[in-house]
Amino acid sequence: MAKNQDLNYSPSDDIEHEEHWVAVSDLMGGLMMVFLLIAVIYLVQLEIESRKIKDVAVLYDRLRTQLYEDLVSEFKDDLPRWGAEIKPDLSFRFYNTEVLFAHGKSNIKPAFSDILADFFPRYVAIIMSDKYRSDILEVRIEGHTSSDWGDSSSDVAYIKNMALSQARTRTTLDFLLKHPDLASRKDWIRAHLTANGLSSSKLIYGEQGEEDEIRSRRVEFRLRTDAESRIASILEKQ
Repeated sequence: MAKNQDLNYSPSDDIEHEEHWVAVSDLMGGLMMVFLLIAVIYLVQLEIESRKIKDVAVLYDRLRTQLYEDLVSEFKDDLPRWGAEIKPDLSFRFYNTEVLFAHGKSNIKPAFSDILADFFPRYVAIIMSDKYRSDILEVRIEGHTSSDWGDSSSDVAYIKNMALSQARTRTTLDFLLKHPDLASRKDWIRAHLTANGLSSSKLIYGEQGEEDEIRSRRVEFRLRTDAESRIASILEKQ
């Protein structure tokens, strides 16, 4: 039987077998090259998008720094008498509770009305300037309280302080919308200015880690730029 198998053997069988494996090898090599090319294209695209995000981040870091410097230059002489401070994160904080609101009340005190009437038109003039207005998404009025509400439990105190902080920011917003010097800019202000009561969710603490109840009771004006939305837009296109 083995002799019969040897008699049926032909050298062309080896040639056909080798040609078959050569064809498969060429196909696998071609597929590997295609996958490698796809991987390279993906990595290049990822690098391009990463650079775009970095460029946007750098751009808005510079914008935030410049805006911070402009705000400080405009208001540095007023901050001590107002009981206010400007933070590099673009928050403008009024912390002198003696002039803001009566304890547990939402009506603006006359002293704070005078401060707002002086502050806000100048503030809006800066952020609505050609240098910044296209980059401002929101101007947030934030009302903050301490965690205290008499003998109430922490949950009850939080809810009551939430209602109080919201009422205070609405009162502040109402006052600003009625300011005569802002009449020509009211459309922009309505489109960008929001009132946000945050209760005691953003407390300020002292050096020893204890709650600073006095400085926690404050009003802040905080700017939000569109850097986040531009980065998100880049990510969505990936």
